[in-house]
Amino acid sequence: MPAFAAISPDKLARLIGTPRAPLIIDVREADALSGDPRLLPCSIHFPYETAETWAAGYRGQSVAVACQRGKKLAEGAAAWLRHFGATAEVIEGGFEAWRDAGLPLVPLAAIPRRNADGSTLWVTRSRPKIDRIACPWLIRRFVDPRAVFFFVTPAEVVAVAERFGATPFDIEGVPFSHRGDLCTFDVMLDEFGLITPALARLATIVRGADTARLDLAPEVPGLLAASLGLSRMYSDDLEQLEAGLLLYDAFYRWSRDATEETHNWPAPSAKPEK
Repeated sequence: MPAFAAISPDKLARLIGTPRAPLIIDVREADALSGDPRLLPCSIHFPYETAETWAAGYRGQSVAVACQRGKKLAEGAAAWLRHFGATAEVIEGGFEAWRDAGLPLVPLAAIPRRNADGSTLWVTRSRPKIDRIACPWLIRRFVDPRAVFFFVTPAEVVAVAERFGATPFDIEGVPFSHRGDLCTFDVMLDEFGLITPALARLATIVRGADTARLDLAPEVPGLLAASLGLSRMYSDDLEQLEAGLLLYDAFYRWSRDATEETHNWPAPSAKPEK
């Protein structure tokens, strides 16, 4: 019988990567976190001892809470969250159940430092098209749902990163950038430990569209065409990003759930009634 206000790792894994995913809070004790310094995708760590102070910031939001085994620490933190008006569930079995199921875990060391609001800050070149939309989608859906993105003049990316504490990406000479034949999306998948079959399939499509290798997958020309079309539709980079998130949501769900589905025309005739 499911526990009160609980969500199974399998169900949560199906939600992560989609706009319907809850925010995830890790409240493991410090020694447990240092023993395995990885987080569930989209999660942030808070000390359970201070739940009364941070729980109010999640009013009206959907949250899943993990501790080491999904017991007292997660239950107490979830109770505080519900007290302040959040919809909070405990992840059944906690971090250990998720890990033992072989589900993706993000190395804590790979996540950039967060600002005072708990968000990671990222900066890249203005006028994004493919990689610079795909990477923010990956970060928002699998690393930090509250991530903030700056699109600036290409020559100023590094300086803005230094002055504003942001992480630069998709420019030469920074860790999150192209490596050989791989594009930045590929590199982020590897660094964040997110190489699943669906994301690997999507990465091939992104790589093909971003590096003009249209033969890598049949879907590559479609992503390229849609991406170039979006870049012509929007003059505001942040508006384009929001529109692009929906595009990558669709490609991800196809990669995960619909690769075997086809459509034919004309449609099969209805069978006559007997």
